[in-house]
Order: sequence, then structure tokens, then C-alpha cells
Amino acid sequence: MSWVRTTSSCSKTRMTEGGGQLPPFFYNLIKLNQVKNKELKDRIYVLKGGTAPLSFMLANRHTRRHPLLHFDAETQTNRELRYARNQKSPFVDEQDDNAIIEPIVFEDGSLMVPKNNIALQEFLAVHPHNGNKFEEKDDQAEVGLELEILQQEVDALSVAKELDISMIEMICRVGMGAKVDTMTTAELKRDVFVFARNNPADFLDLIEDPRLEMTNFVSTLFSKNLLGERNNGREIFFNLKNNKKRLMTVPFGEDPKSALIAFFQSDEGIEAYEYLKKISKK
Repeated sequence: MSWVRTTSSCSKTRMTEGGGQLPPFFYNLIKLNQVKNKELKDRIYVLKGGTAPLSFMLANRHTRRHPLLHFDAETQTNRELRYARNQKSPFVDEQDDNAIIEPIVFEDGSLMVPKNNIALQEFLAVHPHNGNKFEEKDDQAEVGLELEILQQEVDALSVAKELDISMIEMICRVGMGAKVDTMTTAELKRDVFVFARNNPADFLDLIEDPRLEMTNFVSTLFSKNLLGERNNGREIFFNLKNNKKRLMTVPFGEDPKSALIAFFQSDEGIEAYEYLKKISKK
């Protein structure tokens, strides 16, 4: 049985129509035009990175110590920025000599700019730190992202519902490290559903991983004590009644199970793989 994911990546990118990435100055210019052309409305800006200090003061004008420049693609020049509520432009070269400078302060990580303060909205649209230190809160984008996550949960739970017991055991053993031999069928199904609901992206990735079956087989060998590790995982030995020989040496820095998977897929390890596959079913 195969499953097809219907959701797309949740990440945000700044792409051109042809697929190339927009330079930051061009992206900010687009945002400025959007502010000029959009309906008048209150806008909320939030600090990025999960930070929410009681008070954060954003740079409000260009200085030698703290440059605040916007690259103009038409003139191929850097234009100084300055926020002045009594001016019609955020660019110093378009302002008069009566500019009144005001501080820009984020309180508890957010800043609400009313619709009648177009000067500040336009200034923030082209601010070099827009998208880096702060961003405009986009309620529609957040709703869309939440909807996509919910759709992903539905997809994951739908797939989990169709799994047979052998696949359920694989998911529990590989994805959650569960000791499936000590769990009931009901417990296994419950854990798979919880995993799919709480981590839908990881669950779907695991389902589609072509290495899942081999990873499950290797985990089974260790859980049944058919193989064992020695020397802090540097060597893997047979742990059979009549065979305690070394199977392989784990390359330095590699995970023992990952190294064993690669070994089984090589010409050198295929014979051991077939042998262990046979006795693991007993």
C-alpha cells in the first residue's frame, strides 16, 4: 500500500515568479508599495525569535554608528532612512528640514501602528531589520498555516488508521523506540495514533522513508539480543548460542545501527543479512 501526502511545506520563502530568490532591498520595496496601495488599517508588528522584552527600541534614523540605509535599484544608490511623523517619506532626501524624530518602541515584543500613522508604516516596510528582527503580524497567513497543519494531522491520522499490525510495530520500534514485544495491540495502535496526531510531519516522513523496513529489522536484531555492541558501540558481535564472533567494526563517528544497515546492503554483509533474517523469524 502507498500513501501520498497532500500538504505542502509550511516554510515561507521570498521567491520570484521564475523561482529565484528576491534580494532584500527589492523585497522591502515591494512591502513599501503594498503599504501605499493597501487599504488603511491598523498594523501590528512583532519581534522575531520568540523574544518579548518589556521594552525594545528600534533604530529610527541613519547614523554613522548605526547605518540605516535602503538600496535604490533605480539610482543604484543607498538612501538614508529616518522616521519622522510629520514627513511624507521615510527617505531623508525627500524630507524637509522640519523633521520631528520620534522613538519607535516595542512593548512586550509588539508594536501597534494605527492606520493614521502612515509615515511609520511606510518606514517599517523598508526598514533593514524588517524580516530579521521584526515582522508584520499577518493574521491571514497564520490562519492558512494553522489550516495546513490541521490538514497534515488529518492526513497522518488517515494513514495511521490503514496500517496493518506489522507496520504499526515498525513505526513504534523505529519512530518511538518502543519495546513492542511487551506491548498489547491496543497499546501499539494507541501510540501510533498519538504519534501521528502530535508529530504529523515526522510520522508521514517515516512512513515514506525507504529505509524504514531495514531500520526496523536492525532494531529487531538488537531487541531480540541476536546482536550486541561492545567497546562503546565501536564493534557489533553476534550474540547467538553457538556464535559470539565479531560481525563488523563501526567506522569512527558513525551510529552503530546506521553503520549496520549500510553493511547489510553491501556485498560483504549480504550473507550475514540473509542468515540473521532467517533466524530472527524463529
